[in-house]
Amino acid sequence: MEISESNLKAIIAKLPLLKNEVQKIIVGQDQVLEELVIALMAGGHCLLEGVPGLAKTLMVKTLSQALHLSFRRIQFTPDLMPTDIIGTEILEEDHSTGKRFFKFNKGPLFANIILADEINRTPPKTQSALLEAMQEFEVTYGGQTYPLDRPFFILATQNPIEQAGTYPLPEAQLDRFLLFVKIGYPSEQEEFGILSSTTGSKKSVIEPVLTGKEIIQIQLLVRDVSISDDLITYTSKLIRATRPDNTENDFVKEWVRWGAGPRAGQALILTSKARALLKGRYAVIMEDLHTMAYPVLRHRILMNFKAEAEDVSSDQVTAELIRAVARPKVKV
Repeated sequence: MEISESNLKAIIAKLPLLKNEVQKIIVGQDQVLEELVIALMAGGHCLLEGVPGLAKTLMVKTLSQALHLSFRRIQFTPDLMPTDIIGTEILEEDHSTGKRFFKFNKGPLFANIILADEINRTPPKTQSALLEAMQEFEVTYGGQTYPLDRPFFILATQNPIEQAGTYPLPEAQLDRFLLFVKIGYPSEQEEFGILSSTTGSKKSVIEPVLTGKEIIQIQLLVRDVSISDDLITYTSKLIRATRPDNTENDFVKEWVRWGAGPRAGQALILTSKARALLKGRYAVIMEDLHTMAYPVLRHRILMNFKAEAEDVSSDQVTAELIRAVARPKVKV
């Protein structure tokens, strides 16, 4: 897709505006918003986890309003069926000929931004309806393949508490999410802002700042951001060090059951490129890799029973790996 340099700079300049629009409604959560924008720029999907009342759903809805894109919300429940997500065939009649035929009636998955609310409240059979869409950007039903509109961005939320009536996401499903974003409690100042802004009569209006075409252009540009061979080698070493049978780090062997696969390395480089572009750079630096390592590896490092008993998280393993894995001798 050809685009002039001036138009390219104008599109990139809109990225901070996107964050500013969302923050008209969402107070604080700077890092969370940045990670959502990075996932969108990289063309991947996000899993958001946080306790009730932290505005996960509102954040996704507000982000969709700041984009010229179609938006659908799917509330995941135990009785939700795959056809409730992807659609189903209905019998119709041609009134001119009297012949009957089946027509595919598209489900809510056929939109640009999908909010999969409380995704872990539906059984794995229904969760799996998203797998093909997330990886191939298409849906197959009745032997027919239907392409999804681009850009296509799934934001799924889950609640870390209230485990009764939930179904943990299978590892194959988790791996389809580019980033696993955790939302924490706001600071005291942020909480004051939330209470002040949400209990009055003044309502903020969200103005769309990016079109679907511009987002696709950004996604193409992200892949052209430069990264040195030294940093690619470092990324490979970092990912390989997460695997208990392929590492010299005792803490990995002690706490990790399964390490990250090659897709984690792809995700780390791609999201680091997106972060570099978001920061106004056209080359990846070490800071990008270290920052994005946490949301990239959070759901791809599977902890063992000992780690769970000792309350050791995958984030702690990632922090130890960043300290342990040798960095390139040349400063990058």
